[in-house]
Amino acid sequence: MLQSSTAPIKLERYWTILLISLIIVETILVTMALIPSQLWTRLLPQSASAAQNGPFPPVLAPVITTLIYLLPTVIGWLCQHWQRALLLATLPAWIGLGLFVIAATFKVGAFYLVSPDHVTANVSVLELFVALGGIGWLARQFFKLR
Repeated sequence: MLQSSTAPIKLERYWTILLISLIIVETILVTMALIPSQLWTRLLPQSASAAQNGPFPPVLAPVITTLIYLLPTVIGWLCQHWQRALLLATLPAWIGLGLFVIAATFKVGAFYLVSPDHVTANVSVLELFVALGGIGWLARQFFKLR
């Protein structure tokens, strides 16, 4: 009896670890995608494709782009409540954009974040991640998994 009552708790722990791992991977990918191409060419002068693909070889570039779009959807899929799905799917974009804005402030100035064109771009990224997380959660409801 004891073993059967701990099995769901153990399974839930695995799902939570998977969810946290996906959020960390997505945060790293988003942050790397926000690094300007000029910095990648300075950091990787020997790479011919650093300006386009950053530190990734051209063969992996489509995989990285796919992951950036799919991981928020999978994160939303793994959440039982829509509020959590939207928050956790958006969290990597919040962190990545926050790090980018802080780094840009050193070069451009304190009001980089509130200039109209940057506000629009940042909000669009956040909206994309909210939509992807919502799609994942809706797909979960449609397929009635877990």
